[in-house]
Amino acid sequence: MAELSGKVVAMTGAASGIGRATAKELVASGALVVAGDLNEAGLADVATEVAELPGKLTVVKCDVTHEDDVKALIARAVSEHGRLDGLVNVAGIGGFAHTHQTSIEHWNRFISINLTGTFATTLHALPHLIETKGAVVNIASQAAMKAHPYAAAYCASKGGVLMMTKALALEYAAKGVRFNAVCPGGIKTPILKDFAPLPDGDMSLLMRISPPMQRFGRPHEVGKLVAYLLSADASYITGESIIIDGGSAL
Repeated sequence: MAELSGKVVAMTGAASGIGRATAKELVASGALVVAGDLNEAGLADVATEVAELPGKLTVVKCDVTHEDDVKALIARAVSEHGRLDGLVNVAGIGGFAHTHQTSIEHWNRFISINLTGTFATTLHALPHLIETKGAVVNIASQAAMKAHPYAAAYCASKGGVLMMTKALALEYAAKGVRFNAVCPGGIKTPILKDFAPLPDGDMSLLMRISPPMQRFGRPHEVGKLVAYLLSADASYITGESIIIDGGSAL
């Protein structure tokens, strides 16, 4: 288990799936986590699940497409704990659609949540992370590195997250702030329903992204990787895109 005792971490997308598992892993590692999500019932469930763990979890309703919510999330972490050591950007959406049947609104929603939301939290966290020489972990996707059919908006948004991560890692390396991207493939979370094959889709295209390990990943497997990347054990890792996909990208 990563050692994060007393480290203050803000995160988004904590109510379900990878975010929920990551929040639990961070609190189990001793972190003081301030977690945001739109799903307040899910946040309350997570808070109950981690109540007996070594760290602490504070939950905040947060819509990453609203800058005021993002600012409030970061401010809550700093006001409650006096500093910020880490940031984890998980909030995101996914799904398949025939591109010629989608709209600009569809495109904008993916970019707004997956890419701009990640930038907004990072923007407001950065001054505090520079002070602590902290770390950021962004949840990108295997789709940031390998084309997925019926997912142009998703691929573009996650590809943007990946390159933003690398650009920030380069810009802030000398200031001691680390940025890394975790790129999951198929993980057994509620978002999988949004990636159900299209009735008239080409299954041969979808088979390109099926894992040779012949199973979905588990959310806690991603959570443990995130915790490691935030920890001092990963102090020489920055600008990386770490794939966790059962070999799908091979």
